Amino acid sequence: MYLFRSIQKNISFIAMPFCFLKSNLLLFLVFLYVCLPVIAQEKEEETIQTERVIVVKPYTPTISDAFKVKATPVLEDSIVQNKKEITYSIFSVPVASTFTPAKGKAENIDPPKKIPLFDNYATLGVGNYTSALAEFYSNFQVSRTDNIGVYLHHNSSQGGIDDVRLDDKFYNTFLDANYTSRTKDFTYGFEAGVEHQLYNWYGLPDIPVVSNEELSMIDPQQNYFGAKLGGKFIFEDLIFKNVKLDYRYFGDALSSRENRFIANSTLAFELEATRITTDVHIDFLKGNFERELQTGIENNYQILNLGVQPSFQIVKDDLSLDIGAEVVYSVDSQREENNLYFYPKVTASYRLINDLFIGYGGLEGGLYQNSYRDAVQTNPFVSPDLVLTPTHQQLEAYVGIKGKISDIISYNVRGSFQTEEDKPLFIHNIENRGSSIRNREGFDYGNSFSYRYDDIQTVSAYAELNFDINRKFKLGVTGDFYSYETDNEEKAWNLPEIKISISSNYQINEQWSAGAQLFYVGERFEVDNTINFNNNEPQPFVTIDSYLDANLNIGYRINEQWSVFAKGNNLLGNMYERWLHYPVQGIQVLGGVTYKFNW
Repeated sequence: MYLFRSIQKNISFIAMPFCFLKSNLLLFLVFLYVCLPVIAQEKEEETIQTERVIVVKPYTPTISDAFKVKATPVLEDSIVQNKKEITYSIFSVPVASTFTPAKGKAENIDPPKKIPLFDNYATLGVGNYTSALAEFYSNFQVSRTDNIGVYLHHNSSQGGIDDVRLDDKFYNTFLDANYTSRTKDFTYGFEAGVEHQLYNWYGLPDIPVVSNEELSMIDPQQNYFGAKLGGKFIFEDLIFKNVKLDYRYFGDALSSRENRFIANSTLAFELEATRITTDVHIDFLKGNFERELQTGIENNYQILNLGVQPSFQIVKDDLSLDIGAEVVYSVDSQREENNLYFYPKVTASYRLINDLFIGYGGLEGGLYQNSYRDAVQTNPFVSPDLVLTPTHQQLEAYVGIKGKISDIISYNVRGSFQTEEDKPLFIHNIENRGSSIRNREGFDYGNSFSYRYDDIQTVSAYAELNFDINRKFKLGVTGDFYSYETDNEEKAWNLPEIKISISSNYQINEQWSAGAQLFYVGERFEVDNTINFNNNEPQPFVTIDSYLDANLNIGYRINEQWSVFAKGNNLLGNMYERWLHYPVQGIQVLGGVTYKFNW
């Protein structure tokens, strides 16, 4: 009441000066609305008294339960208006129209012509130097998951190189068969094959001169025989990922024998974003040569290499990193030597700018077993009395960059450095003058090659440039550049310092296609056995000239199954020497036909 009376007195006091402004009632009410709360607040503050508060116990805060606000609030309003129900009906009146839409016409799309696929083909070709080429491939689909494949290859020439005094014919034939079965959980397969190669040691040196009588007594022919048997098992969902077994037999007509067994298996599993892998490798090599070593000891060899390589791979965004190491235990039974080797196995790649720049590098090493068959595949004119031992690649460090400049151009540039112990080098053999002509073999006339081992450091560079213009034309250029530093030998025998190749393929139209290849190999160095020298003097050597080899092939498709082709090799006609005293055939032209079919 007191507050109410005070407000009334104040209102009377405030209103007195404005009695003569009764007509301006609106202004008066606004002024009253603003001033009334202020005055009331002042009076209320005068009544607030201070008090003493005694806290009996410490304050213990508590959290009350939270209640979810209802999604649909309930309105409590005294006035509720009921919605009036509205009923209506639609009165449809037709409207006359003179518009008639044109009927749409579907465009005809010519489907691409289905290209028939054939599982089998046969090729037959003949050319100058009485050369022949024959190939046959067939695939048999036994069931939905199983198939059998057969491949036969034959390439031969009856020779006829100018100024060659011995027979220079050759042929190379092999037959392979395989069986593969694929199931949901695993895949397994087996393979078997046989091979026969014939070559002649026709590269007689100019010095010493061989008389016609001696020439008639030389049998330069050498035959190589081989057989292989292997199997593989691949598991999809197991830690034990795969296992591969290979056995190979290799021998020649001079009673050389070699057996090799290789087993590889991989265990791998995922741990978060890391893939952990362990590779196990077994390599067993055993063989012998009929001819004894110069010391009179039988030339037998038996080497066992056991390797384990654990590694883990990390792939994160643009980085791919593979870190591992390999441990190899090597046992040479004939020499009674046991060695333990450790090798780094580290590779990495990083995508710098999408596919434009991808940097990569690695630090690796390994133990590589040399075999008689490997030597023959590289140089078929080796003598059957090699000394075989593994090559210990201590280190290979490389770094490079690759990428695609555009959808058309891709590149790859790499530089590397490697150190190797006991690297085999092919050298020209000295004529065997210690035995009579009747007791000599066809490779005893300074016309064969053998291994000489040395420790070598190699600095190399590699460059590759590919042009994929369209689906019809492709062009590729590669180059290898080497620099060698030997430990004992004067030169890195028969190893070129430059190798460049250019290849292209062009699909002219549906019927015509063409391809071209150009190879350049730089100079090589070979031991000169015609000069006597002391061990304290530098080894005399000869230089084998570089060479350029141009090849061209053209094909014409008669129909879906028949096509003809023509090939030209060494079109520049250079009688260059791939190996010392071994000139190659001149211009070689071969033509043939290919037939595709299904059984």
